[in-house]
Formats: sequence, C-alpha cells, structure tokens
Amino acid sequence: MIVAQALLETRMLLRHGEQLLLTVVIPTLLLVLFSTVEIVDTGAGEPVDFLAPGVLALAVLSTAFTGQAISTGFERRYGVLKRLGASPLPRWALMCAKSASVLIVEVLQIALLTAVALSLGWSPKGGVVGALAVAALLLAGTAAFSGLGLLMAGTLRAEATLAAANLVFVLLLVCGGVVVPLERFPEAAQTVLGALPVAALADGLREVLQHGAGVPWGALAVLVGWAVAGLGLAARFFRWE
Repeated sequence: MIVAQALLETRMLLRHGEQLLLTVVIPTLLLVLFSTVEIVDTGAGEPVDFLAPGVLALAVLSTAFTGQAISTGFERRYGVLKRLGASPLPRWALMCAKSASVLIVEVLQIALLTAVALSLGWSPKGGVVGALAVAALLLAGTAAFSGLGLLMAGTLRAEATLAAANLVFVLLLVCGGVVVPLERFPEAAQTVLGALPVAALADGLREVLQHGAGVPWGALAVLVGWAVAGLGLAARFFRWE
C-alpha cells in the first residue's frame, strides 16, 4: 500500500506544472544563469563550483518544504487527507508514502542538476567519503524541510500555507546562502542566517563538494536539530482536517 501510494503521489507531483516550475525549472535556470553571467561575486574559482551545491540545497528545499507544504495543505483543505485517513491505508503509512515520493523526486532533481552542472564545467570533490557525507546531508536536510513543511500545512489554512511557503522559498533563496555567499551580508546577520537549515545544507555541501572536506559535522548537527524539532512539532500539532 505504501509503494502504491508513493507512486501515485509521485505521478501527481510530476504532472503538476506549477510544482515542476518550482522543483525543476527554477533551480536549473538559476544554476545556468548565475554560472554563465557574473551577477554575484562567488569568490575564487569557477562560479559553478560555488553554485552547484547551493542549487542542490535549493532543490531539496523546493521539494521537501515548499512543494510538500502546498500540496498537503490543499489536500487537507479539500478533505483528501481525512478520507485517506479513513481508508485501509494507515496514517503513518500515508506519511511514509509522502516521504518516499519526496525522495524519488529529489533523486530525479539531483540527477538533472548534476548533469547540467557537469556540462557547465563543475568539478566536484570528496570521493567515496564525500559521497557518503553528501547523502547524509541530503537526507538530514530532507527530514528537516519535510518536518517544517508538514508543520505549516497541518496548522495553517491552505491559502496561508501557499503564501507563506512561497514567501519562505524566495527569502531563503536570497538570504540562505544558495546563490549569494553569506559573507556578503552584514556580520550581525551572518550568524542568524548561518543557523537556517538551507544555509547549513548549502555550506555543508560546499565543504564536501567544493573544498573536499570530510563529514561537515557542524552543518549535519544543525540539520538534525531542525529535523527533530520540525518532525516533532508536526507530529504534535498536525491536524488532518
């Protein structure tokens, strides 16, 4: 039942034009534009080496947080979640199916963005240890964003969720260290912005893929903290109708 529901959720997401714009088109356009046009000073080295990890973090944000919050919010408003909760599919299984759908879409996103980045001259580092560190960061980031997205979708009205999720996406795109280095912001703001999950994910991915570092424990700890808080609050306050 979980597999069937996960495949259904994935098909619905891939057929939704607005969701594809958010999860595929925008990250790809940002990667190509900022890698080929000198809009932002990304420091020494090729711009794509700085931008590719940040855009991967943005892809996780767009799917696990923004897309999931909006779709779940409207499913809750129209009574879809209530009816699914009364079906033979347990509620915990529904959440597992939604999480699996998010992971499937993220795999497709990461494969596409990696191919685009490599065509632009990206040279990722890290080796086998780096690949494991990247996988851990992406899973922790997915858990963190999913928890926050479900918390928003399960407590706010659908229209408020739509507005808030898109607003948060834009703000984190600009101020989360995705395409603009945090060093470009005032020093007082850097500490606050660096504690955001998207900044932790982007910086952790850069440590591995751009600088060839080992496991970025600091960034991973920040993401795990957000994941525990977000999923815990979502489990406590999520309303199915």
